[in-house]
Amino acid sequence: MASFIEIKNLKKHFGDHEVLDDISLSIDEGEIVSIIGSSGSGKSTLLRCINLLEEPTSGEIIIDGDNVLRGDISKEKLREKIGMVFQSFNLFDNMNVLKNCMIGPLKVLHMDKEEARKEALKNLALVGMDQYINARPKQLSGGQKQRVAIARALTMHPKCLLFDEPTSALDPEMVGEVLDVIKSLKETGLTLIIVTHEMQFARDVSNRIIFIDEGKVLQDTSTENFFLHQENERIKAFLKRFHQI
Repeated sequence: MASFIEIKNLKKHFGDHEVLDDISLSIDEGEIVSIIGSSGSGKSTLLRCINLLEEPTSGEIIIDGDNVLRGDISKEKLREKIGMVFQSFNLFDNMNVLKNCMIGPLKVLHMDKEEARKEALKNLALVGMDQYINARPKQLSGGQKQRVAIARALTMHPKCLLFDEPTSALDPEMVGEVLDVIKSLKETGLTLIIVTHEMQFARDVSNRIIFIDEGKVLQDTSTENFFLHQENERIKAFLKRFHQI
């Protein structure tokens, strides 16, 4: 079976600084993969390269059979397949919750208004935010905003969702509600790629762990191997900071 995402020899430079150094990995449809590592290791840049929010310096990214760096698929079509949930929510402050979730299906997928409304309401119910359809983002807590952002991403019918540290902007008491929503997506069959500092969550939800260190893949292994049979001294030191092993 062909991989849903295949990355080959990916490099990304910002000026003279090499952020990603020859990254190669593949992810199958339906996998749940957590990408972890120290701050500044290149995790978020890798995520942003997958949906071309950042233009890689060189390498290949093949998604669902399309070489996205060669122009086999437009950025717009790519982002229909691959949704993204940002750490800073990126909701439209001038729209209520329902309109935030309807705008993508209306403008990009060209759904009719009633179909877009039904789709938005379905996904807001999935994340427990259907009671807040008339609220503006400024009236919501951080955890509620992030749940709306997840619902908005789901309304685009993606095959894959990218999560860029989805809890890093939240107060500690709000982290659990967002992580619970992401856990619930395991049942949908979506491919999930999650950049996170939440080690227990990564352990609970992921099939695989990819550890990025200084722009390189230091380890790509099963979750069990990563947490229970870890032999790499660099990763052991990282995990000890989180009191997980």
